[in-house]
Amino acid sequence: MPSFRQPGTVLTDHHFEVPFNHADPEGPQITVFAREVVAIENAARKVGDLPWLCFLNGGPGRAGPRPAGRDNWLDRALRDYRVLLLDQRGTGRSTPANRLTLARLGNPEAQAEYLTQFRADSIVADAELIRRRLTGGAPWSVLGQSFGGFCTVTYLSLAPDGLAQAFITGGLPGLSASADDVYLTTYPLVAAKNAAHYMRYPGDVELARRIAAYLARKEVLLPSGAPLTVEAFQALGQCLGTTTGSHELHYLLDEAFDGDEISDDFRYRAQSMLTFSSGPLYALLHEACYAQQAPTRWAAQRIRERFGAFNAEAALDGSDPVLFTGEMIYPWMFRTDPVLRPLAEAAEILARHDSWPRLYDQARLSVNDVPAAAAVYYDDMYVPQHYSVDTAGRIRGLKRWVTSEYEHDGLRVSGGAVLDRLIGMVRGII
Repeated sequence: MPSFRQPGTVLTDHHFEVPFNHADPEGPQITVFAREVVAIENAARKVGDLPWLCFLNGGPGRAGPRPAGRDNWLDRALRDYRVLLLDQRGTGRSTPANRLTLARLGNPEAQAEYLTQFRADSIVADAELIRRRLTGGAPWSVLGQSFGGFCTVTYLSLAPDGLAQAFITGGLPGLSASADDVYLTTYPLVAAKNAAHYMRYPGDVELARRIAAYLARKEVLLPSGAPLTVEAFQALGQCLGTTTGSHELHYLLDEAFDGDEISDDFRYRAQSMLTFSSGPLYALLHEACYAQQAPTRWAAQRIRERFGAFNAEAALDGSDPVLFTGEMIYPWMFRTDPVLRPLAEAAEILARHDSWPRLYDQARLSVNDVPAAAAVYYDDMYVPQHYSVDTAGRIRGLKRWVTSEYEHDGLRVSGGAVLDRLIGMVRGII
């Protein structure tokens, strides 16, 4: 297990072999990578002397954080814990699941079947095997951000005996909310973020319309060769639910043109925001992370049709502003992004898949005895707070903190304040 040092920390890399399908523990195995981080002042302590905190990050399909010293929330965590940063299965240095590796499986049906094993239930099962190997069977604490919070609620449902404490930030899911339910709620939230952006930057109304009109009449290609369509341009709004997202979008729009032509700088920066090269599983499983015993059938695309304001054509005649979309996955993405295009048929099959198992056990959650606390962000664009508040009330003993002080990325930007508050809530200090 190689170790190295950064300012104030010692990091150790771990690789764990786990069953690909936990229902078949003797079957094929995959590797899950995780990085242990300990404060340098605690590095000499025995492993059992310092409690573990496993971090489940947002996604789905995103690798764990790559720390640089004791940045943001990690500094607070290292005061009390030995932290494990997990690369959830299929991501980062874990056995990858992407267009290159999935091609080896052959036909799209086999690819889709393979991909059904990358949801929260499998991630929790991986974590449980890893926990027993690292702790000798002792329970550990879990911190779940966004999708990682969804995983944490699954953990409380499926394996609560493995948990000493649970902390959730911006990630309390609706226990029975379908993908349709989620998008019926989030489209209005995204529209509100658009309105706030245009109020802050009123000049962006005409600028966004000008860019959309240009894209509607001329073919523009990103450096990857993917077309930058009006719909793709609207998808840049995925950042609007973060602390600095509105400002980032403004500066992107502000430098979109070189004279009368779309600039190269804009194309490269837009591509970095639109590509799924670092997380193809995000696109493949984003809607599936809501699915329980029913197909999703491209929920974001279908529900969008009920919200005509997101139709850019209405904006091009000068009567309405162009509305950016949010954390939505659309079928056209699998036709345009080179890293998704080979997986388009598998994505279609997943959208029709109708036997997703349940992720949450409401009966078990109602008798939960794991100390737990959750930060619910009142203006969260990605995880609707009314679902989160309802779920908080259904998990026995969970303490909730509803705040408008932070956006969805409050854990990262708060300098440890969000995590510190949740720790205090679980310990009864707050």
